[in-house]
Amino acid sequence: MSASLLIVEDEEPLQILLTYNFQAEGFRVRATARGDEVETLLREELPDIIILDWMLPGLSGIEVCRRLRAREETRKLPVIMLTARGEESERVRGLSTGADDYVVKPFSVPELIARVN
Repeated sequence: MSASLLIVEDEEPLQILLTYNFQAEGFRVRATARGDEVETLLREELPDIIILDWMLPGLSGIEVCRRLRAREETRKLPVIMLTARGEESERVRGLSTGADDYVVKPFSVPELIARVN
């Protein structure tokens, strides 16, 4: 069974690019553009990893990450923040909130795939 990935990204061209590339690597991919849809998707199926944008409609990526870490069933779910917010203080905030890794846009798709693997 292939690994599953949830992409939470509101920039549609980037969501399509990531979905295509991760599917080409053999991942089962689900995607949403809204932070407030994450909990519903997690009730349907718990992915092996989440790629999470910071700035999302509905609920910010930081709040999504905070909620993931507060729940027992998602506490250890790997999260990679993928965001344009590249200042050191923002990277520290993202990691302190519970992200396992932090990738700043623009980024290399092969590097992101390597980080997920």
